[in-house]
Amino acid sequence: MAKQPKSAISPTRAEDYPEWYQQVVKAADLAENSDVRGCMVIKPWGYAIWENIQKNLDARFKATGHENAYFPLFIPMSFLEKEAEHVEGFAKECAVVTHHRLEPDPAGGLRPAPSAELQEPLIVRPTSETIIGATFARWVESHRDLPILINQWANVVRWEMRTRMFLRTTEFLWQEGHTVHATEEEAVAETRQMLDVYADFAENVMAMPVIKGEKTSGERFPGAVATYSIEAMMQDRKALQAGTSHFLGQNFAKAQEIKFQNVAGELEHAWTTSWGVSTRLVGGLIMTHADDDGLIVPPKLAPAQVVLLPIYRNEEEAAKVLPYVEELKQELEAQEYAGEPVRVKVDNRDMRGGEKKWQWVKRGVPIRAEIGPRDVAEDGVFVSRRDLGGKGQGTPRGEFIQRISATLNGIQQGLFDRAAKARDEVTVRIDDLDEFKEFFTPQNEDHPEIHGGLAYCHFVDTPEIEETLKKLKVTVRCVPIDGDDEPGTCLFTGQPSEKRAVFAKAY
Repeated sequence: MAKQPKSAISPTRAEDYPEWYQQVVKAADLAENSDVRGCMVIKPWGYAIWENIQKNLDARFKATGHENAYFPLFIPMSFLEKEAEHVEGFAKECAVVTHHRLEPDPAGGLRPAPSAELQEPLIVRPTSETIIGATFARWVESHRDLPILINQWANVVRWEMRTRMFLRTTEFLWQEGHTVHATEEEAVAETRQMLDVYADFAENVMAMPVIKGEKTSGERFPGAVATYSIEAMMQDRKALQAGTSHFLGQNFAKAQEIKFQNVAGELEHAWTTSWGVSTRLVGGLIMTHADDDGLIVPPKLAPAQVVLLPIYRNEEEAAKVLPYVEELKQELEAQEYAGEPVRVKVDNRDMRGGEKKWQWVKRGVPIRAEIGPRDVAEDGVFVSRRDLGGKGQGTPRGEFIQRISATLNGIQQGLFDRAAKARDEVTVRIDDLDEFKEFFTPQNEDHPEIHGGLAYCHFVDTPEIEETLKKLKVTVRCVPIDGDDEPGTCLFTGQPSEKRAVFAKAY
């Protein structure tokens, strides 16, 4: 019987995908559970990836005319009550502050002071449409004040019962854009523009293929007129909503009294949008690219694109190797990739070489280069690519430096192509309800996770389809924007349908 190859992560994806995910987070040193239930501590390597996400997106937001600002963490409860659908959508997830002081408890310990109860409870922000809307109402008087294009980087709290690091936590980090416009057309264009920004970032920076589409009425953001999303396919055949952009119409403007005097001198309500992505993207990064040896980070997001590992046994060898490594670092950093100097890290920690190597494998650094006395003597490096796995090879130093940008670009494109191929292999078009049910029903008791994917099906947006989907744990992910009009028959109701939607099990 052939021996199974060993992997750094146990269990493997095939053995237990949810536990594999948790073990990758741990092995890659991304985050750990905190002392507060449902919250996480993001460790330096994980936070460095998030910082690169922030940096790249922030530049894109500013390039499209947006400015950063910051708004309060606390929202008066009455603000949420003004938009009925919004408060209903978030009510079960809200953390509520009711007191402003603690005092000794006669029974021991501390308690909220009865005399310090707030006149109005404060909600720890689950999202900021209401409080930002109230602020915008003070900023807007005339059509000359518009458009207002604001983004904030912040944390939010949604009281989740079942949590998983990065994918769904009680507190998470995100950005939320909020804009105000004089016309419906401008607001819709803004909504679509930011969806395009997210899609371009996902595909060209994260190397994660996505589908752009509009959410159905049942999946729409509470209080929005239309919600658009980017949907990605993970390795376990589940979809991940990776970003959303909402056209809010005049709903929040009316609730928060955001009015302006138009060119004709008449007072009218403005049109607003909101849009956001979160640390959930790090979870998407893991489930798109990681393997059974740990994380794989696309070069454009990697905190270090190249890690140099000096190898020596004594001070005499160190005297030869370390200056060589430092020169190599400087020469690599003088090269550019994606418009920036190549990011290089030297790991000279006093630990066993094999252990050090595997730490960087599990963290997913794109290129690992080992340099020992023999490499110095031959003016070379021993190079390993994380995306290819297996053993590395000796490479002349000059060639390694000269080709570094092309090599990183090849890794970036290769990761995207691999993810796109994996998605295409589990994408189908279905026109029969029995076939639909079979596609989303496990066929193998030993491997119940091997089923499903993305199904493009005709449908009519009606509550009637919810019961069938609920039984299969399937949702309508979106109606693709790029999908062609194609007359057909709804799979669930038999009614005429003009377009196909994308169905999947999802996170």
